[in-house]
Amino acid sequence: MKDRTEIVASGFGGQGVVRLGQTLGEAAVKQGLRVTMLKSHGTEMRGGYVRSQVVLSQKPIDSPMCENPDVFLALSAAAYKRFKDTVPPEGLILYDPAFVAEVDTGLKCRQKPLPAKDLAVKHFKRPLFANAIALGALSRLLEGRLDKDKVLESFLEVIPKYKEENRAAFELGYRQVE
Repeated sequence: MKDRTEIVASGFGGQGVVRLGQTLGEAAVKQGLRVTMLKSHGTEMRGGYVRSQVVLSQKPIDSPMCENPDVFLALSAAAYKRFKDTVPPEGLILYDPAFVAEVDTGLKCRQKPLPAKDLAVKHFKRPLFANAIALGALSRLLEGRLDKDKVLESFLEVIPKYKEENRAAFELGYRQVE
């Protein structure tokens, strides 16, 4: 694992962005890694801007800020526009096309669609499980840095409701990424 891994997730309130960051941090701690997490959100109760930044490292973390994210999960068009230029050429943007219709093809980093909302509605009849699908996909992308089983275990602890559906959605998301 490289010294520092930066993950940014952003979207709007109610999508589980903060819980996603919390889950990744919990899984990393269980693996003995050092972790920082910053979150920010708008003043709205639901539907406003939300961002979660997670830094994972085997060494002490000098700054909790994600300046060059290895992975950026964009769950809204506004989030995509705000953070797309922070991803370095070796990084990846994972975006949900249900919310991000216009993709900047001029970026040097890799970009991959993840239809989390549509998959959640198709397989579970509710968009609620889109965050579990996104987390499964992130877990696959972070293989070698985070253990899949620790991520799933942490997720089911952080969100104790709908365990079977969340487990199935996580696995579905994990299979969406190669």
